[in-house]
Amino acid sequence: MNEIVVVTGAGGYVGRHVIRAVSELGYAPVAVVRQRRGGDFDDAVRVVEADVLDPAFEISSIAPTDRIAAVIHLAWQDGFVHNAPSHLERLSDHYRFLTGLVAAGVTRVAALGSMHEIGYWEGAVTADTPTNPITLYGIAKDALRRSAMLSIGERAQFVWLRAYYILGDDRRNRSIFAKILEATDRGETAFPFTTGRTLYDFIDVGELGRQIAVAATADGFTGIVNVASGEPESLASRVERFIAENGLDIALRYGAFPDRPYDSPGIWADATAIADLMARSPFAARS
Repeated sequence: MNEIVVVTGAGGYVGRHVIRAVSELGYAPVAVVRQRRGGDFDDAVRVVEADVLDPAFEISSIAPTDRIAAVIHLAWQDGFVHNAPSHLERLSDHYRFLTGLVAAGVTRVAALGSMHEIGYWEGAVTADTPTNPITLYGIAKDALRRSAMLSIGERAQFVWLRAYYILGDDRRNRSIFAKILEATDRGETAFPFTTGRTLYDFIDVGELGRQIAVAATADGFTGIVNVASGEPESLASRVERFIAENGLDIALRYGAFPDRPYDSPGIWADATAIADLMARSPFAARS
C-alpha cells in the first residue's frame, strides 16, 4: 500500500499541480479542501472536505500518522491581497495546525512560504538572506516560518518552501497574466501597465508543483528551500512573451501605473538546492 501525502489547500491554484506531482512520484495523495468542486482532481484522488485551521481538526481523521509520508500545507486565505487583515488574524491557526501535526506523530511537514517574507532586497535570495517583510502577507508568512521552525525543532523534519512569481494555468489565478486574458476576452486592445523594469523569478505552476512534491517528500531534506527557476527576467519581458505565446491582440500601455513602492528593482531565488534535488528526482529522467 502506497505511503500517503496529505496536501492542504489542494483545490487552490498551486494545490492541484502538487497533487498531480505527488501521484506521479508514486505516493497516494489526499487532497484536503474546504469545499469540493467537480473537475479539480482525477477520480482516483481521494478528496477530503475539512477546515484544517479549525481547532477541532485532527490529522488522524484523514489517515493513521504512521502511513503519512508528509503533510504539505498550502492552504492560505487572501494570498493575492497582500495587506488583507486575515493574514495576521489566522496566523495562530496555521501555527497550531503545523505544530499539531508533529504532536500527532507526523514525521515530515512542509509549508509554503513566499518571496514577500524577504521585503525589499536586490539580487538573489538564499536560505540565509535576512527577512524584513513590509506587507501583512509577508509578515504573517515570516512569523509562521520562524515560530514553526523554532517549535518543531528536531521533533520532525520541517521544510519551508519559499515560492516566487508563479504563472501558468492563468485562468485560475489573479496575477497580471490572468488580468490580460480577461481584458482580451472583453475585446480590449490596450492594457495599462507599469514600467515593467522590475526583475522577478518566474516559474510555471506545473514545474512549481513538481518542485514542491519532490522537496516535501525527500527524506532528510529540511530547512528553507527556494522553489523557483533562479532566472531573473523583467516583468515587461515576461508579459510581452506571454502575449506573443498566446497570440493575444493586446499591447501594453507602459507607465499607466506607477511601480509598487515596496518592490525592489530585482529579486530572484538562488535555486541551487532545488536544482540539485530535482536533478536526482524521478522527474529528471522524464525531462
